[in-house]
Amino acid sequence: MRLYKETVETPSKDYSGIGILLSNVLAIVYALIAGWDLGAMMGVYWVQSVIIGFFHFFRILLLKSFSTEGFTSNGQRVPETSAGKRSTAFFFAVHYGFFHFGYAIFLIVLAVEGEGNPVAGLGAGFVWFLLSVLGFLFGHGYSFYQNVKADLTGRPNLGTMMFLPYARVIPMHLMILLGSQMGSGLASLLLFSGLKTGADYLMHIVEHRFLQKKAKTP
Repeated sequence: MRLYKETVETPSKDYSGIGILLSNVLAIVYALIAGWDLGAMMGVYWVQSVIIGFFHFFRILLLKSFSTEGFTSNGQRVPETSAGKRSTAFFFAVHYGFFHFGYAIFLIVLAVEGEGNPVAGLGAGFVWFLLSVLGFLFGHGYSFYQNVKADLTGRPNLGTMMFLPYARVIPMHLMILLGSQMGSGLASLLLFSGLKTGADYLMHIVEHRFLQKKAKTP
């Protein structure tokens, strides 16, 4: 019995997509149970984004065959070599990490100003926070497994792959811009969570149903 699809045409339940969607829904349920505010919800999604970046870094490094068509650095096409792959992976790690450092500062400011607590306090609140993080870790870990299996049977575009995770942090950008006007109540929490869940699942669909198909070797 195989645990992954050999081709995109092979019918199979999208277990990683179900896992990602379920982990998002559970995080929202935990937030409602524990009485989180927007700051706490952004905290757990910040950790999720770091998890996504962690797995994506190693996904790039594990590539065997890949294309760099349309992908340039300093005006030159990135070479389709191990050196090109490694430099792309480490550039991604630094750039993605810089963005999340900025998000961390924003969350700390929220906590200091009393607008939210990114770890939802201690006790039971922290337990819900940890459960949400573990849900994202397992969901994205399984998605990573499936993605790497598909990457090794095709020839994905390195440039496209590098920029995929950024679409998942767009909702956080929006809430940073709009948060001061909306406050940190239940409506803001649900709006932010809905945007983040939608971005997560949409990008999962893009990866599994479109990009993997394009990456297959003729």
